[in-house]
Amino acid sequence: MHISAKVNTMEFSGTMQISGKAKELKAQGINVIDLSVGEPDFPTPQRIKDAAIVAMDKGHTGYTLASGIVPLREAVGLWIEKFSGVKYAANEIIISNGAKHSLYNTLQTIIEKGEEVIIPAPYWVTYPALVEIVDGIPVYIDTTSENDFKITPLQLKAAITDKTRAIILCNPSNPTGSVYSKSELEEIGKIVLENDLYVISDEIYSRLVYDDFEFVSFPSLSPELKKKTILIDGVSKAYSMTGWRIGFTAADKELISGMGKLQSQMTSNPCSISQYAALEAITGPQEDVEEMRKIFAERREFLYNALNEIPGVKTANAKGAFYLFPDFSSFFGKSYNGTKIKGSFDLAMYLISEGQVATVPGSVFGAEEFIRIAYATSMENLVEGISRIKKAVAKLQ
Repeated sequence: MHISAKVNTMEFSGTMQISGKAKELKAQGINVIDLSVGEPDFPTPQRIKDAAIVAMDKGHTGYTLASGIVPLREAVGLWIEKFSGVKYAANEIIISNGAKHSLYNTLQTIIEKGEEVIIPAPYWVTYPALVEIVDGIPVYIDTTSENDFKITPLQLKAAITDKTRAIILCNPSNPTGSVYSKSELEEIGKIVLENDLYVISDEIYSRLVYDDFEFVSFPSLSPELKKKTILIDGVSKAYSMTGWRIGFTAADKELISGMGKLQSQMTSNPCSISQYAALEAITGPQEDVEEMRKIFAERREFLYNALNEIPGVKTANAKGAFYLFPDFSSFFGKSYNGTKIKGSFDLAMYLISEGQVATVPGSVFGAEEFIRIAYATSMENLVEGISRIKKAVAKLQ
């Protein structure tokens, strides 16, 4: 059987592999604490589920416009303006099958074969894969924990070539939880305009920011930067709607038109019922989002303190998303019961087999020394999970 080289050389999502392993062990009756998954553990708010039922009862079960229903696109524009201060008209917005689909549409629309896309590392695992799928070239900028995993202007300037087309910013970051300040974004913005680049600003975690940190949306910096920004967002994280698969892209109307043509040929419209549920999510009462954010903040504080109490572990206290990215490299080279820890993948496999705790190795994010731990789970699971991790690494000699 012939399989294309592009697919044959592609790897499965590293986060999905670990999550799948955890589910497999649970199915065998093993009590695995899953700290790997980037998915809120809260149910979708009832008001949103009720809106989906109403949509079905009203017969909204057929095709919609390929780019999404107009009321949702208009509402997304108002929602972005409310929280970010940037105005987008309905023809500057497209609704897609999740933010991952939004990113694919974006890259397929703006990238020609051989053009480069700058990706700060650590990065979300799908960014490089999508760039390669559209025949682009990912160019990585390695960041450090000392700089809160954020790129510097000097690093960005050094990475730009005559083939550079865009930079992807995940802000707040998956996997690190770091968030850029306004002044840091402005420095990046100057370089972007000087070099006529696009910024693909993935802001899917923008509603989940802590410690009174003021989140700044990249296109809000100036009208010139709005023109060069492709804003990615959606309902998955803030409204606990991962399975509903609704993402948003906001950008210049010509780019959105191009994405609309592509989407019409690739997938047609996103799920009609999910669109009406998303409409309720962003236009209805927002108290449920704030409640969820407060609970995440409490879990983050516990996890930060608990990780730093483990000898040999170092972690920063992230300002956003629902992940911490601790450095576990002090355990590399150690062994237990015939298992040697050569890197983060070995460590993640050891933790799931010896401690029955699922984490994600930093290697899949381009940062070998670290592992990603999600606090999108109950406090009970976090307490037990950290206890198991502590016991498991204490055995390594």
